Amino acid sequence: MIRVLMARIRQKHRTMKFPAGNPPPLPEAYRGRIELSPDKCTPACAKCAGVCPTAAVSADTSATNNRVTVDLGKCLFCGQCESACPARAIAHARDYRLAARRREDLVTTGNEFALAKSLEGEMRRLLGRSLKLRQVSAGGCNACEADVNVLGTVGWDLGRFGIQFVASPRHADGLLITGPVTQNMQLALKKTYDAVPRPKIVIAVGACAISGGPFAGSAPAGQGADTHVPVDLYIPGCPPHPLTILDGLLRLIGRL
Repeated sequence: MIRVLMARIRQKHRTMKFPAGNPPPLPEAYRGRIELSPDKCTPACAKCAGVCPTAAVSADTSATNNRVTVDLGKCLFCGQCESACPARAIAHARDYRLAARRREDLVTTGNEFALAKSLEGEMRRLLGRSLKLRQVSAGGCNACEADVNVLGTVGWDLGRFGIQFVASPRHADGLLITGPVTQNMQLALKKTYDAVPRPKIVIAVGACAISGGPFAGSAPAGQGADTHVPVDLYIPGCPPHPLTILDGLLRLIGRL
């Protein structure tokens, strides 16, 4: 016990101060929100759309200038579009704030972006101070699941915000879904959703949960969580950085 206490003294305080202080440093290779510069677009180019593996980027080549549209809900943040654009009209910024309340808010044609708003009225009163979530891995690759789990470590300490993951949906205020909701998980998700007491919320984390991911539209993968249950918060990424997930959760409960 003495050795444990001495190690704790040497390590000092390890929980980040966010959101009270500056956000933690992001990795050098981090790719955040996509920024578009339509004025730089070359007419009839569309190279960015041609290389996108999930059709998250589309370009209207019939117009005088390309009108590029990006769906962050489909984006894998692979950087292929940025590399293919000869004019640097599309690029990943380092902004980690990506969560949105509505699916259509993840679709952008410029640099405008509607950040997630908090729950309204009675829902915020009930869930704003204590939020219990049941995490459902609906056929994911475990990348989003891993970054969700990171939030429970001492560095992030999600519990200090009153947000905790619970074992039973009957003890939960809502679901946090990762993965594309494969055929084998559809019934399990529906039963889990039905077991959560009302009122309840649903959070879709990652490109797979939002849109079906790289195999969207196929029979096993489907089109994402909101084709099976209503979704209240979308957190894009592949996988989303833990800071992106935390930012979305705090915005939902009105802590940012």
